[in-house]
Amino acid sequence: MIVEVIATSVEDAKRAERGGADRLELITGILEGGLTPSWGLVEAVVKAVSIPVNVMVRPHSQSFCYNEDDLYVMREDVRVIREIGAAGIVIGMLNADRQLDLKGMEMLLAEAGGLDVTFHRAFDEAVDQIEAARALLSYPQVRRILTSGGQKSAIDGADCIAQLMRVTEQTQLSILAGSGLTLENAKGLARKTGVKEIHVGTGVREGGQALRYVDVQKVQALKSLF
Repeated sequence: MIVEVIATSVEDAKRAERGGADRLELITGILEGGLTPSWGLVEAVVKAVSIPVNVMVRPHSQSFCYNEDDLYVMREDVRVIREIGAAGIVIGMLNADRQLDLKGMEMLLAEAGGLDVTFHRAFDEAVDQIEAARALLSYPQVRRILTSGGQKSAIDGADCIAQLMRVTEQTQLSILAGSGLTLENAKGLARKTGVKEIHVGTGVREGGQALRYVDVQKVQALKSLF
């Protein structure tokens, strides 16, 4: 099982790596669902750990619909993230009709080059998750979808996640299940859906609090479940 842990600081990143995390999603604004971290933080984290660092590219939390100014900012962020040497980016965008914004995504993919690309939980606000997944299959650069199966938590969306696993079987797309996963429920979700990658945040933080540090022992305990 690949365990991806949310990091919001260099300390988080170091703790997650010590706990055995396989990959980091580096963000700021954890209470807003994740925003683009500063370039200085990206560079410091990339230097501090040896595991892959995938960086959130999300300029604001108003919505997942972006105008030309937003897309310019995002493209510049992708460029700098690539030049700094991060492993990948985490992106996602929708049109006003809750379809994937493929034009905007293509602009960022053109800048991304060989970066590892995750389509984030904007996916869960799309009108139809299965249709959205099939659309993403046309983009070889997109390697995974972070999803809770269109529900508030991955536990509630387990049936959809299992269906997404079938749709993406033997393709370049992996399904990264996230939202609401804890030491108590992650193994059951994996068993029910067949996912090989999980994404955890508050569930492996001190006291289960979003604004506390990653708990090394919780990450170790999670890894030991699989």
